[in-house]
Amino acid sequence: MKEPPNCAFPVLGVAAWSGTGKTTLLEQLLPRLRALGLSVAVIKHAHHQFEVDQPGKDSYQLRKAGAAPMLVASSRRLALMMDLPTEEEPDLAYLLSLMAPHAPDLVIVEGFKAWPIAKLVLYREGIGDAHILDDPHGVGVALSGAAPVPLREDVMRLNLDDIDGIARWVFDWAAEQRHSLIDSKR
Repeated sequence: MKEPPNCAFPVLGVAAWSGTGKTTLLEQLLPRLRALGLSVAVIKHAHHQFEVDQPGKDSYQLRKAGAAPMLVASSRRLALMMDLPTEEEPDLAYLLSLMAPHAPDLVIVEGFKAWPIAKLVLYREGIGDAHILDDPHGVGVALSGAAPVPLREDVMRLNLDDIDGIARWVFDWAAEQRHSLIDSKR
């Protein structure tokens, strides 16, 4: 059983079946949250091997030669890359610890459905199994139509096509979580 990560900032997962529009939603949501004054970090799970760096570049060659991790930085961007020694899924708690020095107001996690973190569950009719809506860690559900299964009473219901409404809810949810984190430290 995975343990809920202990963070100094709110963490909200976005869970949905492939093709529901997670990335599209986040592309529209992030500028709105920034306009509301939130600094938002994102951790995205990839289901396959991927390259951030390009073969032939110095950083790629040094990483392949054994640099672990390899950090590349310029005046405009930095990237931390490292090959993982096993085929196991990355540990979300560890990835969240990498966000701590940046002190975000909120971290949104796309993927990592099995982790016990608060989630905004997205559901679009006809895409995937409706039982994703039964996630016990779901705090909000954004739907494109009627709920195909009964929803818990404590879950906020949102319209998947109302990006401004979702942004306001995420902003309010994150503020409530930050206050709870501050209160728990007193």
